[in-house]
Amino acid sequence: MLTELHIENLGVIERTDLVLGPGLTAITGETGAGKTMLVEALDLVVGGRAESIVVRHGAAEARVDARFVCGDHEVVLSRVVPAEGRSRAYVDGRPATVAALADAAADLVDLHGQHAHQRLLSPASQREALDAFGGVDLAPLRAARARVTEIEAELATLGGDERTRSRQLDVARYQLAELDAADISDPDEDTTLEAAEDTLAGAVEHKETGAIAHEALTGDGGGRDALAAAAAAIAGRAPYREYADRLADVLAELDDLAAGIRDTAESIDEDPERLEAVRQRRQLLHDMQRKYGDDLAEVMQYHREVAERVDELERFDERAEALDTARREALAEVGAAARAVRAQRQAAAPELGTAITERLADLAMPNAVVEVTVADSGAGDDVTFLLAANPGTPPLPFTKIASGGELARTMLALRLVMIGHELPAQPGSGVVATLVFDEVDAGIGGGAATAVGRALAEVGAAFQVLVVTHLPQVAAAADTQISVEKRVADGATTTSATVIDGRRRVSEIARMLSGDEGGAAAERHARQLLAR
Repeated sequence: MLTELHIENLGVIERTDLVLGPGLTAITGETGAGKTMLVEALDLVVGGRAESIVVRHGAAEARVDARFVCGDHEVVLSRVVPAEGRSRAYVDGRPATVAALADAAADLVDLHGQHAHQRLLSPASQREALDAFGGVDLAPLRAARARVTEIEAELATLGGDERTRSRQLDVARYQLAELDAADISDPDEDTTLEAAEDTLAGAVEHKETGAIAHEALTGDGGGRDALAAAAAAIAGRAPYREYADRLADVLAELDDLAAGIRDTAESIDEDPERLEAVRQRRQLLHDMQRKYGDDLAEVMQYHREVAERVDELERFDERAEALDTARREALAEVGAAARAVRAQRQAAAPELGTAITERLADLAMPNAVVEVTVADSGAGDDVTFLLAANPGTPPLPFTKIASGGELARTMLALRLVMIGHELPAQPGSGVVATLVFDEVDAGIGGGAATAVGRALAEVGAAFQVLVVTHLPQVAAAADTQISVEKRVADGATTTSATVIDGRRRVSEIARMLSGDEGGAAAERHARQLLAR
């Protein structure tokens, strides 16, 4: 929903700020006051064409800011049009292209009248409207198309032509044979081999140092003899009982250490062949890591992947045949689902056309006929809405309707028909929250004007609706009324836009009824319209 609109130096508007609410808002004012500049401002902020002629005389640039709130989503769209140079666009205060601005506004506001930004004029939106009206079930078709895409992607991963696959298989087989021969099964093998290499490479020194250590502990005059002498010196003496016990423990531990050092030294053998084998294995592991992974765990993972790739390529013909069969079946499902969707669309199309036609009869277009055509191929994705505004005239696509009033009323009729069929407006839903109607009441009056007012109010119950109107019947049907007034002072013309209610609203509708400030009769009529 559009909650705030700020305009500076746009046409006759020097500056105006509006706070808007839900429901139907009527924009009224005398001819030439600048009502349509509010619509022009919205057209700019949703990506419409910007021309320097719209900049107020004497100003450097025009600016429009619009704040939209839809549920928890809030966005501020801005457009700046300089008197000279290119226009600038902003989304939430950040510079953006005009295309990005239009994308951000796509689900926020829809202009109906002589404006290019009318979502329901696009073929995709008309198709969506038909699907929503007819309750067309697109899920089976989407699922079938997704299955085809999935199968085709899998076919693409099998490899290219036969020559390419042959080269890939040769490389994969070579890598697999190399990795099979390496037979790496322990990610920590290199750490273990590093310790073994250190032991084998220093075997002589290791044995010699072990013997020296053992002799120092157990030889004559060695460490054990000194500890034994100390223990004997204090044995049986009460003050040293604790220390005698501890010395006994140390002697036992020393005997154990000496035995361990001796056994270790005796177990070390000089084995040049084993040393060479360890070194060659470590080099092999390093080579594998250089080619296939940063560590042995990654090498083992690559080994598994290349084995799967070889198996896949060797079974290519079998797998490709299976996928081709699956693709043919999936395409058949797509065809069947497409025909079902087309049948639903073709069944709903005349009903939608009739419903819009009936609504148009109440909107001062009693002779208008709307047709909805669906292509007789595929899923019937080519959907076109056509209007024959008068008897004897050929039906034309909505995009070809020349009259802004007829187009606006046709869009109003479509919106009336679609109430209850569309999802709630929310970002990404494809359903806009704010509808703007310009020229919807062009060339009508009397009962038709009352019908248009009621229709706009009905749409306003489901959407936020802004309508530029010169008809008191339409203005009286609104929840909120904005009066646009032009003033001339010191040779300069300015326009202001103000939300009016109470006495001021009665006076404005009375003016619309009588063409001037009105009188008692006009005010009574105005009150009657508002009460009704």
